[in-house]
Amino acid sequence: MRRIGLTAAGLLAMLTLALSLVANGRAKPAAALAHTCSATDRQFIEEARTNMMALGLWADQYQSGDAKPSEVTAEARRAAKTVQGMGPTDPSLRETQKLMVGMLSEYAKAVQIQERHGNAGPHMYRAYGLANYAHGVLKNAQPALSARGCDLSELL
Repeated sequence: MRRIGLTAAGLLAMLTLALSLVANGRAKPAAALAHTCSATDRQFIEEARTNMMALGLWADQYQSGDAKPSEVTAEARRAAKTVQGMGPTDPSLRETQKLMVGMLSEYAKAVQIQERHGNAGPHMYRAYGLANYAHGVLKNAQPALSARGCDLSELL
């Protein structure tokens, strides 16, 4: 009986600690974001633009029958790894980075499933949703980043 009481007290203490950490660790409002335009931010913007253009070309070739699904899948996965390996310092670019990695991964899954004559719709839907959300993040950050010298126009 005493062991149950101690276990319950321990669980209650852990729950209280976890709730206090969650309540105090809330995100700051978007207005408080401190935008940067570091060299790594510029590198991320350029690398993201290059990867998205390359993937667009691969997708066009795939749709016209000039590229195999496995090639497009490999390109999307390579682009996801490249984008994931970048280190932007701006909070909006870090969020965009995560969204792009998810988008590229979902796109690769969709092409792979399409190759097997499966239903690629859910993965493609998620890929487009993530792309649209990333676009919104970049659109909101564009004025502040442009003022600091980071041009997002080619990503929008």
